[in-house]
Amino acid sequence: MQGNATDSWLLALPKAELHLHIEGTLEPERMFQLAERNDVELPFESLDALRAAYQFSDLQSFLDLYYQGAAVLRTERDFFELTWAYLERAAAEGVHHAEIFLDPQTHTQRGIPLDVVLQGTLRALARADSIGVSAGLILCFLRHLTGEAALATLESALPFKDQLLGVGLDSSERGNPPEKFRDAFELARREGLHTVAHAGEEGPPEYIWQALDVLGAERIDHGVAAIRDRELMRRLAADGIPLTMCPLSNLRLHVVEDLRTHPLRPMLDAGLRVTVNSDDPAYFGGYVAENYRAVRDTLALTASELRTLARNSLEASFAPPERRAELLQDLERSATPVST
Repeated sequence: MQGNATDSWLLALPKAELHLHIEGTLEPERMFQLAERNDVELPFESLDALRAAYQFSDLQSFLDLYYQGAAVLRTERDFFELTWAYLERAAAEGVHHAEIFLDPQTHTQRGIPLDVVLQGTLRALARADSIGVSAGLILCFLRHLTGEAALATLESALPFKDQLLGVGLDSSERGNPPEKFRDAFELARREGLHTVAHAGEEGPPEYIWQALDVLGAERIDHGVAAIRDRELMRRLAADGIPLTMCPLSNLRLHVVEDLRTHPLRPMLDAGLRVTVNSDDPAYFGGYVAENYRAVRDTLALTASELRTLARNSLEASFAPPERRAELLQDLERSATPVST
């Protein structure tokens, strides 16, 4: 019989993180450090004042602070250090493979050259194997901007195509349906890039349908709203579409008011390929291991079910087949907690 999943076992459990915004790993201390280094004035007098602002009413209230924080990122060194700090933290929490989101428009809109953003981030990712992590980069388009802006962003990033895993879609969901970004995603697919999209976080189930059928999304990021559409649930299960869910994010942004009502368990029970991720951990109070602990404790998940979540994350990754096989072998060789 599977034993209780202890914290130490969860930390050691080989897993992939597939829904992580690198700008969302900007811890308050680093934000202040970079603001001083880059002579950026923050609208907060102290770390305590900044932390006090981490009380969000919805997605937009978080994004307002998120974009303020990202303003301290100015140089290639900044992006390297931010990404490397995340990779070290992830490796310590059992992440063997990470697929990282980056919002280039957040930075190019304020005059930071795309080359600076990408080179710093990619330089850190290229070193990830030195700490036992394979890693890749997914460029996300800001959905509150136009589809034309997304297409232009992708076109400008194509010189880096061989160093990118794919493209995604994030930012304010309400009133910004996936179909706005049809052209950018068509180009991405023609260029051989993978496609993912945030859908059904605050938006309706229809946005998940659009992400699948209009954008050709291979994974759905969040997908919480799918629980309200039985036909969509059947589609996701039948097609094996992974959902990269972020429980603590959903709680902090009031997508759910209580983790006990989170749809992760009924989705897992229905055979959906659910995964657990941290989204923007510096803002939402927990990296990936804390998200695993939270669903273990509130949804009463067994060690076997937690292992299934980890397996789902590895199988849903865009790692090359040989690397995915290694990752799954790591999982199979990992210890099972002793019954208590």
